Amino acid sequence: MKPLRLLPALSILLPGLALAQSASFALPSFDEPFDVQKTWINVGFYSAHFDGDKGLQNKNPGLGFEYPLNDVYRVTLGTLHNSDRRQSHYLGLYVLPFEFHGVRFGAVVGGFDGYPNYRNGNWFPALIPTAAIEGKNWGLNIAYVPTIKNRLYGAISFQLKYRFGGE
Repeated sequence: MKPLRLLPALSILLPGLALAQSASFALPSFDEPFDVQKTWINVGFYSAHFDGDKGLQNKNPGLGFEYPLNDVYRVTLGTLHNSDRRQSHYLGLYVLPFEFHGVRFGAVVGGFDGYPNYRNGNWFPALIPTAAIEGKNWGLNIAYVPTIKNRLYGAISFQLKYRFGGE
């Protein structure tokens, strides 16, 4: 079997393991006040599509926010101009329980809309394997978006993010 054929299976298996492992981490505490300086802001994504010959839009400009609840969990929401040249919205929860040399690994669990070939552009659930590299003010999320035949085009997606306060 070719190694690339395993990617769709890994896109389900690895986040599932991450979510199972995350049960051993402390759940977020809502006793702490909201701190706007912890909020990451981004201006969309760059998607390197696996189907480069389909005329997809790789630059996906938008506006998004990510707020850490603790070291493992972060809520995210935003909007972007997707690869099908339509407006999309997203809402999700990053679960990043693993760390290796400063890179956090896990998945984002959430929902998206705006993809015309998938549920006629309506909301759909998603589980996307993700890695996050973060410094004081700059960060990068890297995600594997699996191909869903005739519905969604797969890609490796890059999301540069910035926070004004830093920790």
